[in-house]
Amino acid sequence: METVQDIVIVGAGISGLTTSLGLHRLGIRSLVLESSDRLRITGFAFTTWNNAWRVLDAIGIGESLRQQHDLTPSILVASTFLVQPASEISFNGHEVRCLQRRLLLEALANELPKDTIRFSSKVVSIEESDFFKRVHLDDGTVLKTKVLIGCDGVNSVVAKWLGLQKPVFTGRSAIRGHTRFEGGHGFGPKFRQFVGKGVRSGFLPCNDENVYWFLTWTPSTKEEELEDDPVKLKQFVLNKLEDTPDDMKSVVEKTELDSIASNQIRYRRPWELLWGNISKGNVCVAGDALHPMTPDLGQGACSALEDGIVLARCLAEALSKPGGEEINEGADQHKRIEMGLKTFAEKRRWRSFDLVTTAYMMGFIQQNSGMIMSFLRDKFLSKFLPGMLLRKADFDCGNLEY
Repeated sequence: METVQDIVIVGAGISGLTTSLGLHRLGIRSLVLESSDRLRITGFAFTTWNNAWRVLDAIGIGESLRQQHDLTPSILVASTFLVQPASEISFNGHEVRCLQRRLLLEALANELPKDTIRFSSKVVSIEESDFFKRVHLDDGTVLKTKVLIGCDGVNSVVAKWLGLQKPVFTGRSAIRGHTRFEGGHGFGPKFRQFVGKGVRSGFLPCNDENVYWFLTWTPSTKEEELEDDPVKLKQFVLNKLEDTPDDMKSVVEKTELDSIASNQIRYRRPWELLWGNISKGNVCVAGDALHPMTPDLGQGACSALEDGIVLARCLAEALSKPGGEEINEGADQHKRIEMGLKTFAEKRRWRSFDLVTTAYMMGFIQQNSGMIMSFLRDKFLSKFLPGMLLRKADFDCGNLEY
């Protein structure tokens, strides 16, 4: 069976749903394909900065999410290598919150028209068909589309079709968790981070009852086998937290086993962002399919939100004449779509390069276990590095108007 669609978005994650909602706000319908049978909430939560909240406000869901997540006033950074007071960096003047992934995805999905998201729809291949792309699903369905957008994560089928290489393993892994404290956790709203001995860990309250925590480290071959066993993962984290305060340990101890996940940290080589195909004809990628990065800047999800609004704006402009009329189908429309996606690629290329490169270097510095680097980091760079988070987050990708 073959059906025709104007715009097909592969992946109902943050970038895919943001793009779809941005297009919907501009009067353009899209179809979102999701391989899972429901919205995926792996990762539990993430830090959102000024740039993310500008996007959430632009697509009309910022205020409802603010009501469910507390403002984070500052970050406390402590060393587990040197005995010295923790340094505190204020977020005064910046909007920083720990956003629960489930609540964000549900907020995005609930604003979309019914049947926009098609679950259990895995893309297996893509082929050319004149001015269209034919998208083959694993159930035998074939979709013919004028625009194909890959928001299908680090193992993107669309990125592979564009010729982009698979993201590479950094040599580091992450364990993340979400803990719910009935009646309140009592930690206050500050972001706490602990660095030293080759490990970076921390926790950040989302609100009075929900806390997100993380640990990144460089695993041995034996430790890589922990990923599928939450009991071993939890005990492993507690062993790694030996030199951290009791608050950090108590957050992990109270975490349910189904709220712990582990993954290898992968990233796209920066030069591929500069010279690779972000778009080709009527196909492009966004989100983790475009710029998978290490978590050290806290900008992975935020930049996916940026992608969504920029892509929606570029596509809407491409599909409309100056007077707001729709353009005729065929070669003219295909050319305008191609130019619109090229515009998106150029707008996001250097931003993605900057974030991927900076995140990688921050991770290298913060997780380095060498004596000299550890001393320099803890003695001189402990106040500089958190400030970098704010500088990279002070970015405005614009609104939906074109």
